[in-house]
Amino acid sequence: MGEIVVGTCSWTDRALVGSGWYPTGRRDAEGRLRHYAERFRVVEADSTYYALPSERTSGLWAERTPDGFVFDVKAFSLLTGHPTRSAVLPPGLPDDIRSPKALDEVWRRFADGVRPLREAGRLGAVLFQFPPWLRPGARAREVLAQCAERTAGWPVCVEFRHPDWWRGEQERTTAELLRSYGFSAVAVDMEPSLPSAVPPVTPVTSSRLAVVRFHGRSPAWGTGSKEDRFRHEYTDDELREWLPRVRALAGRAEQVHVLFNNCCADAAVRAAARMRELLRS
Repeated sequence: MGEIVVGTCSWTDRALVGSGWYPTGRRDAEGRLRHYAERFRVVEADSTYYALPSERTSGLWAERTPDGFVFDVKAFSLLTGHPTRSAVLPPGLPDDIRSPKALDEVWRRFADGVRPLREAGRLGAVLFQFPPWLRPGARAREVLAQCAERTAGWPVCVEFRHPDWWRGEQERTTAELLRSYGFSAVAVDMEPSLPSAVPPVTPVTSSRLAVVRFHGRSPAWGTGSKEDRFRHEYTDDELREWLPRVRALAGRAEQVHVLFNNCCADAAVRAAARMRELLRS
């Protein structure tokens, strides 16, 4: 049976910081991370999606966390085909930021930024969350092939946002494709009534790692403000739905990361703590 570790998709989210979950005296950058790492053993670093990570910052993350703690690092937006603001790009890039020369430099800087975590044994996986407009097809296969070439030797997990990847007969094809590159599939929980809802399938495509991300079940997903999209308090019944699925994943993978992305106030940390209790019962 593999190990199941539970955490959240951020420890620096503004809503969490403002919720009062961090005690007085531990609200600076170092204090927050140490406080979090005393309570959970995995966290997703989502700031690396919005800006390239720096070696110095990653080094500090490694220094401030204990042995056995890992970070799942979200890939920079440009590397997954999302819109990227010019203000967050490094200086000196070509005008065409999606040109081969520009992408080479961005990939290099991203790799340098996560190197301290890899060297310290703190890198759980790099999460490539592809946009909803990336559908199954020849272009998508090309994108995944390029990603595999760029990330050779890295632990990688992949979340698709278009539901067709995991519908019907395509489910097996998708799993085989990820398995061919050694990528871990990311299972998701979200509001199932939405047209864009990704099915809650749980394929294991890498024996090393399986990942589940809980986005909350807000009907405003994809339409409302950030607070509207992620405002959801998981009930025990909703969490219990996933217990057999998570345990089945642990029967086929060495480790399972269960991460809560319902980042509204302290809802994610409370849901993560409750899920851990239910898994132990």
